Amino acid sequence: MSAVARVRRTYFDCRYGQLHVHQAIPPGGGFDEATALLCLPGVRGLGGFYSALLAPLGSNRSIYALDLPGFGSSDAPMQGLGPEQWALAATDLLDSLHQRRVDVLAHAEGAATALALKKQRPSLVRRMAWSAAPASVASQARTAGVAWQELPLAAAGDEALSAASVRTHLDEIIKIFNVDVAG
Repeated sequence: MSAVARVRRTYFDCRYGQLHVHQAIPPGGGFDEATALLCLPGVRGLGGFYSALLAPLGSNRSIYALDLPGFGSSDAPMQGLGPEQWALAATDLLDSLHQRRVDVLAHAEGAATALALKKQRPSLVRRMAWSAAPASVASQARTAGVAWQELPLAAAGDEALSAASVRTHLDEIIKIFNVDVAG
């Protein structure tokens, strides 16, 4: 029988206050695992978008799906933020967790945050996959020479990944991020 990831929600400090994170922790506690996966949501800013993905992929890697600052249960900053600032909040999270390298899965407008993260900290991001990324962000990435793969996980306006979509695309996700998932 396969070991099951612990799925939980927690808070971390970032430069914009408390950051709410949906998290999957592998059974071994996350010390001898595959590269961690950071999940960045679209314009609604809710890490819960990725809930259906946490347990299936969390058996051998830590997964962090954050509520962007100002959304969900994360603190709202005094000023409006955009992709560059959300990427800084993500680096605060990853630095506090001593993550030196992560894979990134982004949905819709979250691709702009992923691209900003890659530009700010190139050595931090190993691989990226985007679902329903805006054409303008894809164009910027191509111009900057940033590589990513497109995943048809959900439409831009979807509020959450469906369990059916995760089942349908799990093999593709595993292949992109080179993840071994116990059956």
